Amino acid sequence: MPLSAFATLPDDARLWLVAFSQPVDTALLAPEMDALLGRWRHKGVEYHGTWTLLEDRILAIAEPTLAINPSGCAIDGMLRGVRQLAERLGLGLQDSQDVITRLPGGLRAFTRTDLEARLADGTLGAGTPIIDLALLTLGDLRSGRMERPLAATWIGRKFLRTAPLV
Repeated sequence: MPLSAFATLPDDARLWLVAFSQPVDTALLAPEMDALLGRWRHKGVEYHGTWTLLEDRILAIAEPTLAINPSGCAIDGMLRGVRQLAERLGLGLQDSQDVITRLPGGLRAFTRTDLEARLADGTLGAGTPIIDLALLTLGDLRSGRMERPLAATWIGRKFLRTAPLV
């Protein structure tokens, strides 16, 4: 995982993860992301965001000051900019309600309504790695919390039944 872009940021830096629907060429994304984060300001405050592309399709953006002084408007503006650049570049964004899994063929997304059927047919199981795009800090990403077994997520709590204790 190329986290070297975040080497100078503290673990408590605020983190956003956005998934593209297909792999993305970093060279295509770089000029747009650099420009977007270079002009990231709100009400006279300049933000110092840094980004990297994980798994060729998960955009990770970290910014240290928003962990201390959060600004919903600044965050909304940055995320709106990401959506706009994705549209401009013809890149699809993964629906934020989809569940991204790691299967033998690579990352694959499933709609929430499809999860029970994929568990029933064996496509997904208790050990299937799930990608968690809801991490809040860079420290969470560094410590490997982006990927957890299905059984350890809300999906496991909702759909996996354990045998009652005798």
